Amino acid sequence: MHIKRLLSDYHDKEMIAFEDIVSFHFEFEKIHPYQDGNGRVGRLMMFRECLKHDVMPFIVTDEMKAFYYRGLREFKHEPGYLLDTCGAAQDTYETWVAYFYPEL
Repeated sequence: MHIKRLLSDYHDKEMIAFEDIVSFHFEFEKIHPYQDGNGRVGRLMMFRECLKHDVMPFIVTDEMKAFYYRGLREFKHEPGYLLDTCGAAQDTYETWVAYFYPEL
């Protein structure tokens, strides 16, 4: 029931932005809290949604996990923690893309 509502709300949006993807991830993890051990499924979904909506994807590295977990814990009261962590991960990923694919 919760997943259906979450998906319906998400798919009803006309445009999906970075903030929508991160917010969706937070809501998904509330319903599906680390069932795979550490949130891999939810982070993989974020990666896919970024690619689908032409948003720079990102990977939450081990060095960022503490910030990522804090961001999830505090998202309801302070979404900036998770948004900033994911944004920093985006910056890192963008650097990797520029290094390995300079022609892009």
